Amino acid sequence: MSLDQATRARAETLREQIAQHNYQYFVLDDPRIPDSEYDRLFRELQALEAAHPALVTPDSPTQRVGGTPLGAFDEVVHRVPMLSLENALTADAMAEFDRRVRRRLDRDTEMTYAAEPKLDGLAISLRYQDGKLLQGATRGDGTRGEDVTQNVRTIAAIPLQLRGRGWPRLLEVRGEVFMPKRGFEALNRRQREQDAKTFANPRNAAAGSLRQLDPKVTATRPLMTFCYGLGEVEGHPMTATHSDNMALLQDWGLPISPELQVLSGLDGCLAYFAAMGARRDTLPYDIDGVVFKVNTIADQEALGFVSRAPRWAIAQKFPAQEALTEIKAVEFQVGRTGAVTPVARLKPVLVGGVTVSNATLHNMDEVERKDVRVGDTVYVRRAGDVIPEIVRMLPERRPADATPVVMPANCPVCGSAIERIESEAVARCSGGLYCAAQRKESVKHFAARRAMDIDGLGEKLIDQLIDQALISDPADLFGLSVDALAGLQRMAQKSAHNLVAALHDARRTTLDRFLFALGIREVGEATAQSLARQFGGLDAIAAATEEALQETPDVGPIVARHVHTFFRQPHNQEVIAKLRDAGLEWAETEPLAAAGQLPLSGKTFVLTGTLSEPRTQVKERLQALGAKVTGSVSKNTAYLVAGEEAGSKLSKAEALGVAVLDEQALRELLAAATPPTD
Repeated sequence: MSLDQATRARAETLREQIAQHNYQYFVLDDPRIPDSEYDRLFRELQALEAAHPALVTPDSPTQRVGGTPLGAFDEVVHRVPMLSLENALTADAMAEFDRRVRRRLDRDTEMTYAAEPKLDGLAISLRYQDGKLLQGATRGDGTRGEDVTQNVRTIAAIPLQLRGRGWPRLLEVRGEVFMPKRGFEALNRRQREQDAKTFANPRNAAAGSLRQLDPKVTATRPLMTFCYGLGEVEGHPMTATHSDNMALLQDWGLPISPELQVLSGLDGCLAYFAAMGARRDTLPYDIDGVVFKVNTIADQEALGFVSRAPRWAIAQKFPAQEALTEIKAVEFQVGRTGAVTPVARLKPVLVGGVTVSNATLHNMDEVERKDVRVGDTVYVRRAGDVIPEIVRMLPERRPADATPVVMPANCPVCGSAIERIESEAVARCSGGLYCAAQRKESVKHFAARRAMDIDGLGEKLIDQLIDQALISDPADLFGLSVDALAGLQRMAQKSAHNLVAALHDARRTTLDRFLFALGIREVGEATAQSLARQFGGLDAIAAATEEALQETPDVGPIVARHVHTFFRQPHNQEVIAKLRDAGLEWAETEPLAAAGQLPLSGKTFVLTGTLSEPRTQVKERLQALGAKVTGSVSKNTAYLVAGEEAGSKLSKAEALGVAVLDEQALRELLAAATPPTD
């Protein structure tokens, strides 16, 4: 076999393997390989096609990236109209539908129905010619839609070539394009990071993504599809039932709902509806009801259509999860980590069967982006146990006296300054040691193994101590008596004695541990070590300006501001004074005159491969010694730390003559560079 033949055969094998894995993942929900292996196969095919363009085929999985942007969508006429469904909002309406079906068919026996969740997405028509995807079109008005073929081709769940054999010469499949909940959340997170418009809900996100004029944008969106019916079919008879037709589509590589079931009679339908309602919030995608269809195709044909809806199908809808109401006030709540969140107090409204009077506004960036004001009429959305949220406001209903929402300067719980970094969405209370809202979290962090390492002081015990008002801040821990502790649940005299002894031992610590235990935002162990070495003493750190703090390695403007703000809060100063009065002490050292005195200052490290401990920990230790850690190898790199399965970075380092360290060599270097501590 010549090289060209071998390359062509390998490309074909890769296409078949990728198509099979897509089928396993999207259709059967049974992936057989990890994502990393799938990515490797995909990259190999990309490389082959890039080197040999003649190998590229229209149905290659590499061609899903999107083509040239469109000026507008062409119109598509649906030869078989895409009809709407009649809605049933109550069990009585569903019972009336069942009676009509049996009466028209003159049946005394129970009907057999096919049922599946009604997806909250965008209806789509997929036309296959001789097994190859020919066209994708939106529903439009049911008679005319838009040609979105280029965009449809980017959706990995939709096969470009049908599997197996026996498909009709022309096969039109009807389905729903939707966005799973997790993908929707990730998309909105990216939109916020890029200061772009967010989507109100997954349906809007799916519709907006499918109707992008630039298919490359669609290719980046996490779209999925389930097929639920047939349109035009030529050249091959289908089966006698709807459920068997769906099974055929699945065999041909088209995804169908995993919740599709065949039911007997009205009771079976009502039970299925109740079961789906109970599971609705746990499904990975939004649904707004259940679709029931007469399962036998001959019965469907006998029942026919009325106006723009089939007589043989109905959608039983769940209660609406969005409703209009008015914002009466906005208050600010403080979470356990100090995050200050605006909460809208609403005129009570029924949403999804539950009366809603409060809704989250997430953060001030969201308030400003949505331009929400007190007095506005807004859409409120509720999904299961998730806190209701404001989706959008209606500007046309804004009253003249609507009031802008303003973040308070001080924490509504403890009065400490609220800190809002310009580049961050979340504002936070700076009274971490004192604030009642953060009390449990601050004590848990203070007692943790990597902080003060107070043996025996676990989460449940801390909850009891705070709930029973035995402590109000970390300093109160050191005044606890054996008798007070022995009276708590799961405590006895011996365990109480052990905890008091552990508290006594914890009084002797190190400055960097104490700094870390204070819970200052973004001050991890490595940063605490850098600050301790740079300033030598706590008072010097507390008195330092933001500019002086930034002279510390690994301390930039944001961290410097966090540290500076923390030590300026009177409540934090009081708790630190109480801790010192309780006997906490540590050795202090001479401050470093300049950052260049750190052992690894001026050295650039790159980490690659799999290490025996988290890479972030290795990075922090290196930075604490003055090193700079970057992501790419260059001639300025001093050392490459190579773990197992090191890749291209190792090759580049060797080519540039960069020193390569394995983990043992790194440990030796760190040990030699780390100064002894008391």
